[in-house]
Amino acid sequence: MPALNPYLNFDGTTEAAFTFYKEVFGGEFSFFSRMGETPDGANLPADEQQRIMHVALPIGPNHVLMGSDTLPSAGHVLQPGNNNYVMLSPDSEADTQRLYDLLSAGGVIEAPLEKTFWNAWFASFRDQFGTAWMINYDIPQA
Repeated sequence: MPALNPYLNFDGTTEAAFTFYKEVFGGEFSFFSRMGETPDGANLPADEQQRIMHVALPIGPNHVLMGSDTLPSAGHVLQPGNNNYVMLSPDSEADTQRLYDLLSAGGVIEAPLEKTFWNAWFASFRDQFGTAWMINYDIPQA
């Protein structure tokens, strides 16, 4: 099976978002590059040269959260929608609560963290950067 790695696009807030995600998940960026570092980067407007070309943050074995900024000068327009979620499946109830508390802070809750009919703790929300998240912790059977 190929690896499934969420890729997030932002309109100039990738660095702030990924700095936040790094605080939540820990670890170090495995790749971080600005638009100005690309071969034609010097031709971009000065403010766009500071935007993120690509960032990668390993968040577990075989899982990497990736992202980049749009380039308005190239006609890119960010249109956040409801068709992309990053689904997290924590290993414990404590980690579920920790991730929910940190990621949802300052965001918009769609479904608060609670026990579901499918025997899991589940939540869905958008974080402070507009990224949609789902958290699902399957409660172990006795």
